[in-house]
Amino acid sequence: MFTVKNVAAAATALVMSFGAASANTIVDIAAGDERFSTLVAAVQAAGLAETLSGPGPFTVYAPVNDAFAALPAGTVDTLLLPENKDQLTNVLLYHVDDRKLTAGDFPAGSNYFKPILASERLCITAGDGVTIADGTGETANVVIADIVADNGVIHVIDKVLLPGSRPNCH
Repeated sequence: MFTVKNVAAAATALVMSFGAASANTIVDIAAGDERFSTLVAAVQAAGLAETLSGPGPFTVYAPVNDAFAALPAGTVDTLLLPENKDQLTNVLLYHVDDRKLTAGDFPAGSNYFKPILASERLCITAGDGVTIADGTGETANVVIADIVADNGVIHVIDKVLLPGSRPNCH
């Protein structure tokens, strides 16, 4: 049986070997930062590395490893199984917008934003910082904003965003 750490190491090596046209894509940046090893493993398992290495633009709300570790025990290992690829893909696409949105692009207050997962919404609140409410009604904090890549921007978050009901935004 594989572990998240083994899958993450293999995925990082595989992602690094993709030879993307640009050396600073969202995937390149994530693969080069150990804080995102679980995210990189998930992106690879879902088959999204090539897409997120493409021209974009993309905004990725990137959960750190600790955010994945905070999920119920076994959740990540279960999502990484090949038979759960569709579910994993849906969770990951809930973290991606098909526009380049820097922190300054988020209007003050609470507003709905539509990730690539078209049937869902996020509620992003900008003020003293930026928070993101997901389909569970829980909130992630943007802990590092505006990591600029050649094909978009990464905002580092402290929670895995999960689809579900439309969050209360107003």
